[in-house]
Amino acid sequence: MSPATLSSFVVAAATLSLVAAQSTYPATPLAQKTFAYPNGIPYQADTDPGLIRGGQFGYNICNSTTEGQTSNCQTNIFNGIDDFCLWAPPEPNSVVANTEGEMVAWCTKPGHGTRLIPEGALQGVQWIRTPDYIQAAGYIDQSFVNLQGDDYGGEMDPHGADLRGNPLGGLVYTNAWSGSATSYGQAFEWHNFIGSNFFCFKACDPSRPNAANYCQHIYDRIGCTYNAPTNVVNGTFEVCDGDSQDFPGVYTENGVVMTYTQPPESLGPISTMPYTAKIPASSNCVPHASTDLYAALASVHAPAASGASSAAHSGATTAHASGSASKTGSAGAPANTNANAASSVTFSAISLVGSIVAAIYLS
Repeated sequence: MSPATLSSFVVAAATLSLVAAQSTYPATPLAQKTFAYPNGIPYQADTDPGLIRGGQFGYNICNSTTEGQTSNCQTNIFNGIDDFCLWAPPEPNSVVANTEGEMVAWCTKPGHGTRLIPEGALQGVQWIRTPDYIQAAGYIDQSFVNLQGDDYGGEMDPHGADLRGNPLGGLVYTNAWSGSATSYGQAFEWHNFIGSNFFCFKACDPSRPNAANYCQHIYDRIGCTYNAPTNVVNGTFEVCDGDSQDFPGVYTENGVVMTYTQPPESLGPISTMPYTAKIPASSNCVPHASTDLYAALASVHAPAASGASSAAHSGATTAHASGSASKTGSAGAPANTNANAASSVTFSAISLVGSIVAAIYLS
């Protein structure tokens, strides 16, 4: 190879490396994008289709024309026990690890332009309001919302490895902090775990100082038990006041405040934890009937071929699904699987180009 040809090859490789590096992150992270509800919401919140994961799967302008079981609405409403949404796959028999970037909103109440959670899917729910966040947690037959019944699941959040969120462009709004049923605010920090027929969804109040800490997104492998500890009981539906939990990953041992570091997946399943998450106190709990959640719901049935039969929620958050694409236990597989994989492929390609250049040069 002539010096001129080698020089051109090196320049091309360097350009490829620069382009790949530049195409990893959006100009503005999803968690920093502000849209007023409802008229300020764009058709799609994610405007970076040229990045590694491609474009946003669904849309954010949702209304009566988009509502139904084929809706691809990615605007989530999180108001109360009888009016909240979960992120779940658009196609039947899915697993979280393969579909986290394409999740769509499934809601308990019509009127938001979304899919509707079929009656009977939710089998026990605790809605809790604390000084810093609102949270729903409970038991669900996840096959009703297009998940394989035995999928250990994973996490959705507004970050992801590429800062575009899982799902891409997913937005969350609530009227819980405004004092008015018609006044909605945007939740910029939130996380939603679903898997092992259990779910938890927390939205953190942006007016409070520790929203990002309470809605951490770096503990995607240890599930609801550590990210959203709760005393919800299967078969019970209730609304409670509550104390704020310890920040996920933070605990006290012998009077010393400690921070847990989640190990990389390359080290294998998480089989032990150095602490037990403290369940925060709750009070003023008001029971609800399961029918309260479906009072406004039209007749919606679980989709055909919706996956394997439901498995009992074990309560373990560090079990590993052998052979599964999900990384770890109960509602605890990663939110960042696809983004991490894409980034890994990109930078592996860059390394390969560099190795080729070096080999040619040394030869």
